[in-house]
Amino acid sequence: MIHDQARYTREDETVHEPLLSEKTEETVDVSDASPLPDDLTRDSLTLPAPSEPEVARHYTRLSQMNWAIDSGPYPLGSCTMKYNPKFTEDVAADPNAAVHPDRSERSVQGALELQYRLQEFLAAIGGMDAVTLQPPAGAAGELTGILVAKAYHEHHGNDRSEVVIPASAHGTNFATAATAGYDVVELPSGEDGRVDVEALEAAVGDDTAALMLTNPNTVGLFERDITEIADIVHDAGGLLYYDGANLNALLGRGRPGDMGFDVMHYNVHKTFATPHGGGGPGAGPVGVVDELAEFLPTPRVRKTEGEGGYERFEPDHTIGKVHGFAGNWLVLIKAYAYIARLGDEGLADAAAKAVLNANYLAERIDLDVPYGPFHHEFAATAGDRDAADVAKRMLDFGVHPPTTKWPEMVPEAMLTEPTEIEGKSSLDDLAEAFNLAYGDTDEALSTSPNRTAAGRIDQVAAARSPRLSWQALDGE
Repeated sequence: MIHDQARYTREDETVHEPLLSEKTEETVDVSDASPLPDDLTRDSLTLPAPSEPEVARHYTRLSQMNWAIDSGPYPLGSCTMKYNPKFTEDVAADPNAAVHPDRSERSVQGALELQYRLQEFLAAIGGMDAVTLQPPAGAAGELTGILVAKAYHEHHGNDRSEVVIPASAHGTNFATAATAGYDVVELPSGEDGRVDVEALEAAVGDDTAALMLTNPNTVGLFERDITEIADIVHDAGGLLYYDGANLNALLGRGRPGDMGFDVMHYNVHKTFATPHGGGGPGAGPVGVVDELAEFLPTPRVRKTEGEGGYERFEPDHTIGKVHGFAGNWLVLIKAYAYIARLGDEGLADAAAKAVLNANYLAERIDLDVPYGPFHHEFAATAGDRDAADVAKRMLDFGVHPPTTKWPEMVPEAMLTEPTEIEGKSSLDDLAEAFNLAYGDTDEALSTSPNRTAAGRIDQVAAARSPRLSWQALDGE
């Protein structure tokens, strides 16, 4: 539904300005304000002046205009937009969770026990030996994992300068390796969309610190040669890093540690249903094998000897802090609540349904899917259509479109991940939107969306000259 969308012409274009009628304002005289330097003073100030009911209605309408997982399917491939169960919000809102992080260990034994148990949950799920909860987001966890790997090499006198990364990897992998001071070696994909083992053998050597890998990979393909890949990296003296972006496909079915991975980060928003987006907060725990545990950030939590309690401790060769205290505590509570509620069987069922939903949806759409068999996500191609235009047209049919134009190994890619939360009727609606948009006319695709609160925008101009003021745009 479109609310209060003003239209006027400016420079030969029609301008759509949602909620213009709610941008009431009041000018306040500030001439009698306390003396300040001239460059910090003004004679009057224009402020928004809505009443309380107007404020409530304004933000309610904004929430209705913005798409969210509570509104309908959100199939962003590799971003895993999972529904956030409301019971986890209730658990995190418990007053007993509102503890000051500087309180004594004796007075926060409950909080420390929860942190310890979450470390154990995540270690068991990932096949790791030790876990830190400190990183405040997935990207921060990724950087923490590589810094731990770097500290390990430096401690053992290994002069390593390169990180090998597949061409289909997440952009954060390349950024993380470079930020940690490594040179990036890009690894081409094989014809089947997986790691080219021969290319990997040629790429690794005495300079290799790590191979960063997602499994299943970005187009949902499981690396069938993963144990051979691990052997190649380890024989070269490198470490195998697991990007946890696609762990949702493996829950209860396979563990990175069992595949030969040495270090991994967990995207709790992608796998354990904590909130995603909006600038945070988030959490990105990191798990490692025994050999790397002494380099994890400080503090970690362990059981005390003989007393049945819990205490914080500093690993022997810690890389230090990567965030304050125990990380984003309330986000971690939500992840713990989700894991505890589902248990082993529930987590395994979530993974199975995520894979089933992706494969069902792929069968229902008219677009070609070049790689397979895939797991929880797939990359369809729009062929000779512009994937971004098809995606914009999908908005007119009441669904959120998938990720477009990435990964580049699929031309005009539409990377799609419905997750386990969608039922058959929801997937059928999503498939119909795919097919209607993909089969529409060039004119319809070039002008869409037409049924959303904001119309088609000039994306380049919006990025270079954003209009972020709450005040009305100039209609002249």
